[in-house]
Amino acid sequence: MHIGSAVIALCAATAAQAAPQLLNKRAQAFDWSSEKVRGVNLGGWLVLEPWITPSIFQQFDGSRGIVDEYTLTQSLGAQAAHDQVLKPHWDNWVKLSDFQKIKASGFNLVRIPVGYWAFDNSGSPYAKGAAEYLEQGIQWARQVGVKVIVDLHGAPGSQNGFDNSGQKTTPGWQQGDTVAHTLSVLRTIQEKYASSDYDDVVAAIEDLNEPLDPALNADVTRQFHRDAYGNQRVVSQSRTFMFHDGFAPPNTYNGFLTPSDNNAQQVVVDHHEYSCFTNDLVAMVPWQHRQHVCNNAYVYSGADKWSIVGEWSGAMTDCAAALNGYGIEPVTTALTPAAPTTAAATASTSWRPGRRLSRTTCAASSRPSLRLSSATLMDGSSGTSRPKVPPNGTLSDSSTAASSPSLCPTASSRRFALNFGQHNEVRP
Repeated sequence: MHIGSAVIALCAATAAQAAPQLLNKRAQAFDWSSEKVRGVNLGGWLVLEPWITPSIFQQFDGSRGIVDEYTLTQSLGAQAAHDQVLKPHWDNWVKLSDFQKIKASGFNLVRIPVGYWAFDNSGSPYAKGAAEYLEQGIQWARQVGVKVIVDLHGAPGSQNGFDNSGQKTTPGWQQGDTVAHTLSVLRTIQEKYASSDYDDVVAAIEDLNEPLDPALNADVTRQFHRDAYGNQRVVSQSRTFMFHDGFAPPNTYNGFLTPSDNNAQQVVVDHHEYSCFTNDLVAMVPWQHRQHVCNNAYVYSGADKWSIVGEWSGAMTDCAAALNGYGIEPVTTALTPAAPTTAAATASTSWRPGRRLSRTTCAASSRPSLRLSSATLMDGSSGTSRPKVPPNGTLSDSSTAASSPSLCPTASSRRFALNFGQHNEVRP
């Protein structure tokens, strides 16, 4: 979770960003041309993600097939799911005190994921009700003095097939009227949160989280972004518009929605960066992960728009329970780390040529290697739904850490850290 010019603190590498001209028609909640985003995602709150809140899913017998928010509401019924599970979770997962701790920890921006069904659940089993909590979150952000990215995290049919879209399935977005339905929901969001009433607190509206373009028609996705941008400009000429890179390098979109493209302005491209989800990455030792982050900076450099790392994590394995999908358990496999590439690296005591590492990794799944939802608020070790945020802003969840610290030493590090300058689901 991050914004502005992307910075990786470990290697002090700054991705150069070409700043578009500001429209200056209205006051801006966030000055993208000069401020660096230090943000955090409120993942697992208004869109359930099993790896963030495993206790919600563990209470149900596996035979019911409840693996995401879609199947939860489908199995229980929308009203029962709302009354028994969702509303109690929404009431307790995030509170004003969390925003106060976020502010006190030095963050200046919060990304709040929300599903389309919060505004229009027609044709689906989803339960409504989350929209009022989004509004409450924005009011709390205003109260403590942090800014907000409103992030449409799930679209009809699922834009990526991940459970963080609401439904773990084959991506069905772009089929039937799903794109039109998404644009309709976005108009509802834009008409409210792009209005002048929120100029002081809403920094951007992100039209869709992680559309999996390799499994979609990328041309349709681009037209969707263009239409969503146009609809937002009907409401506001200055509210910043954000879109995700679809798992392509951000510079893939150079010339798209820029001042040279029909004078499009105030546009941010969102990139998500993780150092796990493939055998090669999981096999790396800590210094290799750090070097990988530095070496990979070119991927999100060179865009002609403001760029952020809206999601990222310091996690070095994908061992956390349900990280690759609820019910997919980690399996032990022997992996060999890549050889060091420099003399200094060879001298490292953490690597030996030919060393075999017995690591806990997750069984193969259809989720692409870039994917890791590093949302920041997670279950406490007691299995309750109340997040615990210590003063340093780092959340941990012992329920998701591996039983052997030698196998998954960083499994609990995915919580609250953000460098997106971002929340764990966002960063600059």
